[in-house]
Amino acid sequence: MARRKKGIAGVDPAYLEKQKEMLRRKNRYVLYFNESEMAAINEYCSRFQVHAKAVLMREAIMSKVLTELEENHPTLF
Repeated sequence: MARRKKGIAGVDPAYLEKQKEMLRRKNRYVLYFNESEMAAINEYCSRFQVHAKAVLMREAIMSKVLTELEENHPTLF
């Protein structure tokens, strides 16, 4: 018969709550688009069945920002 380990602790609920709080979005930023930009966004969303435009824009912006930061990291020399 195999022995089972007793007393394995799970993740601390306080830690999970702290992590959840850190990921909560508290800052607002407003974007304005002209007619042709909005038409392109609407076309993309209808073609690829995107229902959450905020998620699409957040992911696109953060992808660009993180890529640029990674490519242009500071150097010592």
